[in-house]
Order: sequence, then C-alpha cells, then structure tokens
Amino acid sequence: MSDTSPTPRTYRVEEAVADDLSAWVLHDDGSDLHAIWVPEAGMLGASLVHQGQELLWQGAGVRAYAERCAFMGIPFLHPWANRLDHFGYAAGGHEVVLDPASPLLLLEENGLPIHGLLNASRRWSVLESAAGADGARLVAGLEFDDAELLAAFPFPHRVNMDVRLGGGALEVAISLTPTADQPVPVSFGFHPYLSLPGAPRSEWEVAFPIRRRVLLDDRNLPTGETVAATPITGSIGARTWDDCFDRLEQPARFSVSGGGRTVVLEFAQGYPVAQVFAPPGKEFLCLEPMTAPVNSLVSAAGALVWVPPGQRHTASFRIVPAGPDR
Repeated sequence: MSDTSPTPRTYRVEEAVADDLSAWVLHDDGSDLHAIWVPEAGMLGASLVHQGQELLWQGAGVRAYAERCAFMGIPFLHPWANRLDHFGYAAGGHEVVLDPASPLLLLEENGLPIHGLLNASRRWSVLESAAGADGARLVAGLEFDDAELLAAFPFPHRVNMDVRLGGGALEVAISLTPTADQPVPVSFGFHPYLSLPGAPRSEWEVAFPIRRRVLLDDRNLPTGETVAATPITGSIGARTWDDCFDRLEQPARFSVSGGGRTVVLEFAQGYPVAQVFAPPGKEFLCLEPMTAPVNSLVSAAGALVWVPPGQRHTASFRIVPAGPDR
C-alpha cells in the first residue's frame, strides 16, 4: 500500500552572509525550496534554489549589485520601473528636475534614468523574521523621507516588503503608505531574472498571457500607441524581447519550462503591466511585474494609481517552481 499522507513541511528562517553582506535565508524544507534576501543591498532577492538548482540568474554576484548595481536576482524598482524619457517630470503639483549626476540615479544605454532611486539602497531595515505553520517570512521596511530621496520623488511614504516562502511558492508583497498629507503615485516594479538549469534558453518553452502591446520607439519608450496581441507560446529559439504589455489575461500567469522544470510567475495583485526582457546572448528571461507602463510619471501621471493619505496600496507576485520529478 502506498503512503498517501501529506509531505511534512518544515519552515525556517536564518541569518546568513551573502558576499560579505548580511542576508536572510528562508527555507521550505518540505518542498526543498530556499530563498536568500539581502536587505542592505536594496532588499535584493539574491537566490531561489529548488531541489538543489538555482533558478535566478546570478550575474556578477551580490557584491557587484551592492557596489555598482550590476543587476541579478530579483531587484526592486522604485519609485518608477524602467525608463523615464528625460530628467524630470510633473506630478501631483510638483515640477521635478532630476540631477544626472545624482548617485541615486541609474542611467541606461541612452543616458536616460532607469529603475528608480533605491537600487542597492542600504536604507532598508528588517522588521520581522519568523517561521510558523504556514511558512517562513521576512519583512523589511524603508522610510522614504530624507531630503536626497524627496528631491527626486517629493512624496513622503513608507514602503514595506513582505517575503513569504511556503507551500512550494515564493510570494513577494509590497505595501506603500503615505506619511504626509499628500497622495503618492504608484509606478514601481520588480525585475526577476529567471534562469533554468539543464537546458539553453533557446530550448525553453514559454507561455505569456498578454493581450495588448505598448508600441515603443527606438529608445524603448512608449509612443502612445498600443496594438492588440495574442498570447505568446512555444520555444524561445532565437526570439528576443524588450517589450511592454499593458493588458494581460486574468489570472496573469507567465510560465517558462526547460530541462524538465517549470517556473510559473503569477501577478497575484496590483500588477496590470508586464515587461518581458530577454536580450540576445543572455541565459535569462525577465518577466517583470509593473504597477504602471514605462515612463508613466512623465507621460501619464494623471492616470496613475494614487494612494491617498491614511490608506495603503498593496501589490504582490508569486513564483512557483515545479519538477523535475525525483
């Protein structure tokens, strides 16, 4: 007679070190799933190991991200994801001029500001780390209230990141709470670098639940036009992407399979936009949850979600790996 009893689960959280930086490791031993997060490197998701195999692209490593923002793992992009089309924007009655020389700014290949102000930020504080019957949990917070930050994004607020590992899945939730008497625009996102062991990217199979594509110009900025799109499926082959989609099937579950393994990335709450990034010559695929389209602080500030004082805005995504069978 076969044993049909459920697999016992053991959840743990422990402090560790990643490239000489303080880190927290979350364990779901029953699913053999383990995650590393590094608060003092921008609350970076540095590792997600399933059945002994790393599922996040490691790039040049945690230290390189902390010191020079060489992207890897799962970085958090706030208060805007992706590019702005120039060094300034108007929003909520503020005319903001960004300083190209600011150490807070990260510039892309065309010299434009990209991915917000918190890349590799050391401002995060761990608020809670615990394990219980439902999973392992790490909560960190950041007070967006000092003069340097507010000069570039003049909306005081608190942002908390709640990372949970349990039931064979990783869930990451962001909550944004205004801390002054003005609302805060929502334009953040994440940049998960997925990488599957055991097969080259050209052999990975994908399913992207997209329904409308945002047309981009030669600087990868929205033109203001959109076109209907059908879901993307099949082998990646020679295909590459750096595309923005602002209409998704619901529930929005993206998947990538290869080497006998499948990873599903689900936009669980508050992410209506996806950027798909798979440049030529790289062995990763980024399926990026975004709360607003590219350049929205500049081109669509009035259409953004705004969080009123006294309220809180939450968005979350999940990563669920499966296989190979043992």
